[in-house]
Amino acid sequence: MIFLPAIDIRGGQAVRLERGDFAKETVYDADPLDAARKWQEEGAPQLHVVDLDGAREGHPVNLDHLRKISRELDIPVQYGGGLRSFVAVRDALAAGAQRVVLGTAAYTDVEFLDSVLAQWGNRVVVAIDVRDGFVSVAGWTEKTQMPPEDVIRRMQARGVKQFVYTNVDHDGMLDGPDLDEIQHMAEVIRGRFLYSGGIGSLDDLRALKELRLVNLAGVISGKALYEGRFTVPEAMEILRGRRGNANAA
Repeated sequence: MIFLPAIDIRGGQAVRLERGDFAKETVYDADPLDAARKWQEEGAPQLHVVDLDGAREGHPVNLDHLRKISRELDIPVQYGGGLRSFVAVRDALAAGAQRVVLGTAAYTDVEFLDSVLAQWGNRVVVAIDVRDGFVSVAGWTEKTQMPPEDVIRRMQARGVKQFVYTNVDHDGMLDGPDLDEIQHMAEVIRGRFLYSGGIGSLDDLRALKELRLVNLAGVISGKALYEGRFTVPEAMEILRGRRGNANAA
């Protein structure tokens, strides 16, 4: 498994939310590039960058920050937030994203999803953000009545092979992941997935590794890093395995 530090961008700054609540925001770096440089210097193999403004607005807002990170650093970036049109996905990739993370539009616009997969298949990841047991959309602000299992199966039927699964109820809370939930989702997902939500300690990472899930390709964490709960090298040491490289996800 690989380890991906998360950089959530809002108002041009690197922030973290609690349970996806935009009213509960903590600013950690005035410039997302500073956070990205720090994680690269610590040895992170990839970054997970989320355009929170874009997720709410419905179109990318922080592509300039993505360009700066991609231009000035060597670390691969997967980027999501507001990617709801073919042009938006194209622009994110042109700005330097190695992969794009789709959310709302992947569920609601079949033609969009099909066209993006046809053009950039192995560079496309679908986010499954779950709140109270149901998928949430529009930057976590709207809860649907769609169970994640149904969404995952529908996405897989259309050719999606990579997912990011986030438990929004745990996100930013440092209270640990729900291991039973992750085990269950691993049985549903036929491709590979990254997990995010609630990681607060090295013990949490160790517990995920000990699940021995062959399709759990990596873990995303943000707040625990910013709060100094552990370092990137410590996290990578726990998760390191035969597939512990930047192309594992």
